[in-house]
Amino acid sequence: MPWKETTTMEQKVEFICEWRTQKYSITELCKAFNISRPTAYKLINRFQNEGLEGLVEQSRTPRAHPNKTSAAIEEKIIQIKEKYARWGAKKIRRLLFNECCKEDVPSVVTVHKILNQHGFVKPQKRLRRVKPVFPIFDPQECNEVWSADYKGKFLMGNKIYCHPLTIADSRSRFLFAAKGHYKENLKAVKTEFTRVFRQYGIPKQIHTDNGSPFGSVASIQRFTQLSYWFIELGIIPVFSDPAHPEQNGRHERMHRDLKASCAKPSAYDLKAQQRRLNNFVKEYNHVRPHEALGMETPASAHSFSTRPFPEKILVYDYDSDMKVLKVTQNGAVRWRSYYWVYLTAALKGKYVGVLDMDNGIWRVFYRSLFLGYFDEKHLRDKQKSIRLSQNIV
Repeated sequence: MPWKETTTMEQKVEFICEWRTQKYSITELCKAFNISRPTAYKLINRFQNEGLEGLVEQSRTPRAHPNKTSAAIEEKIIQIKEKYARWGAKKIRRLLFNECCKEDVPSVVTVHKILNQHGFVKPQKRLRRVKPVFPIFDPQECNEVWSADYKGKFLMGNKIYCHPLTIADSRSRFLFAAKGHYKENLKAVKTEFTRVFRQYGIPKQIHTDNGSPFGSVASIQRFTQLSYWFIELGIIPVFSDPAHPEQNGRHERMHRDLKASCAKPSAYDLKAQQRRLNNFVKEYNHVRPHEALGMETPASAHSFSTRPFPEKILVYDYDSDMKVLKVTQNGAVRWRSYYWVYLTAALKGKYVGVLDMDNGIWRVFYRSLFLGYFDEKHLRDKQKSIRLSQNIV
């Protein structure tokens, strides 16, 4: 027959029963139950004051803690979380400094624990670990590089697609615009860029992907009509490598927040959707702390460009040692009266400069920007067209 196992509570009850018989002294009972005299007196006092319920194991957690977060701070944390549901503990803690004393603001870990206690922390899916990609375009000052892109289209309530165009400064993350369009075309993009340039000035470079109307992998240097307009304004277009959106990761990260805020769910029509986009821009620039900026807001880190938008594009004067040729409507230039060199339809009606490099090789420029080479030796047959090359053949 196995030994009978007893629980701690059963042993306490047995101790009290033996004590109530008055047959044994405290010393004998302590020796029999292998407990100390203070423990024995504690059990007797609890039994006398509370009965058998007093023998139940009690929590050892302190009833009060000198460093416990006050109820007012906890309530403020919950209010901020309810207002900005997508924000985590770091950003919520940063906002507490605007409304509370510095000494009263708890740590990030404490803020996270408070959110967890109130059911605001949800387990996230574990992301696949990938090799880190370091940004190619990493400006050190505001207005060195701006980034622009179309956020992926999404259906509005009226079953029409909205295409949000976003423009941001790559250094300060300041979001200049989030403009909803029905289509992704040159006219809509150029109109919005003009508005932004007039208000904030122009940058040195604009970083985009290779999608229309920003770039084209089939064109010279991937330039489009929009790219040549940037060049005329004194802005250099730069592009991510094809199929590498991570090279503009900071802009794509902003798109994730925009989608969560404005497209889940979307508004009924474009007018209502634009109000949501405008509210997102205001919150993103002036309220939401950014970890890459030391938990400051993009508006506090951004400064206006010192290069104003030129309302009128001046005629460019090529060097005297260049031949100046006009690009025809088919995107080619006529060479020596009856030969053709194809450039791009995006340059139709504009003038390019060609510079002799000897041996029949010519360099082609649009304004100060190099486009490519062509070789006179390949112009053999009358009315034959050749294309520019990026390398000397």
